[in-house]
Amino acid sequence: MGSLNARTIGIGMVGHAFMGTAHSLGWRNARSFFAPPLLPRLTALAGRDRTAATATAERFDWSEVVTDWRDLIARDDIGLIDICAPGDTHAEIAVAALAAGKHVLCEKPLANSVAEAEAMAAAAAAARENGVRSMVGFTYRRVPAVALARRLVREGRVGELRHVRARYLQDWLTDPAAPLTWRLRRERAGSGALGDIGAHAVDLAQYLTGEDVTGVAAVTGTFVRERPLPDGGTGTVTVDDTAAFLGRMTGGALATFEATRCATGRKNALRIELNGTLGSLAFDFEDMNVLQFHDATADASVRGFTRIQVTEPEHPYIAAWWPPGHGLGYEHAFAHQAADLLTAVATGDDPEPSFDDGLRVQRVLAAVEESAAAGSAWTGIPGAAARTGTPDTEGKP
Repeated sequence: MGSLNARTIGIGMVGHAFMGTAHSLGWRNARSFFAPPLLPRLTALAGRDRTAATATAERFDWSEVVTDWRDLIARDDIGLIDICAPGDTHAEIAVAALAAGKHVLCEKPLANSVAEAEAMAAAAAAARENGVRSMVGFTYRRVPAVALARRLVREGRVGELRHVRARYLQDWLTDPAAPLTWRLRRERAGSGALGDIGAHAVDLAQYLTGEDVTGVAAVTGTFVRERPLPDGGTGTVTVDDTAAFLGRMTGGALATFEATRCATGRKNALRIELNGTLGSLAFDFEDMNVLQFHDATADASVRGFTRIQVTEPEHPYIAAWWPPGHGLGYEHAFAHQAADLLTAVATGDDPEPSFDDGLRVQRVLAAVEESAAAGSAWTGIPGAAARTGTPDTEGKP
């Protein structure tokens, strides 16, 4: 547990539903299980539905509920704004908070458009000059098995990368009677499965490899065009149900991506596999405490995929939790996220993933939609190859 003498920072959170609940638990557990040099105070929660917001606040001991996020930014007792609201609110809230000198944690995808994400990244860069930090919430980076995979890649255990396979499969929209929510409206969500869950697949591919997606050739689809409205009647679905695309990484590796919310029987199947000249790594969130590693340099008589149970204190984040063999769950990555951000704010370091990282993902999402609209035409990602200085035939496969 954090020291009683540690400094504190007031948290103001915008949003109270699924992500609001996850983030609330993350802030609470970061203080209870880790020892960040800056401890969070759950100062105020903002939600347009006061009754629903109050219910979340009471469950997690938020001190106060407001109905306007601007009230959070105006308060002197709040130093960090946590944005868990729908995507159409991200840019306005984040830019205003950063301009007011508040640190910001913003849920993914960073924005609903590249233009919004660019404005947010610019605001973050300006605020950084004044010691104000910002981070985007790609929490799967902080699953211990994923963090271990990144460590192995950095150590050269995979060798020269040749293939990346990333997919995120869910089934909660398989039923045509599933209601029309904000996640199915372009003006609120920006895109459908592509931005909601595909963004995670793209971010993990870029995070694990340390490279960018330089171009894509894509298809998208919407299987159910009309869905029931909560108050009766039906409404039009204006986003994709599924997206699939081919890509190239900066170093030349071939990448394939799939995101869908209509894969019957798949509940939260985020899977990524890397194949290189010296080895391979594979992770599936539906078995989240396990990392599969193949060491191609091992003796042929024992060579094969090793199932690593990522529950040892030597593994990332694990020492703060339970004895070896006692697995973690979905909610733990949010505590890791909160603890890492609190530490970065206290030490003056730049947290990751940054708003620039979020912008890079946003550019891939935009290229996927552009490619799909043009009949799967190859579409380059602006600035991707320039980041590492190794363009490969203009990113084409």
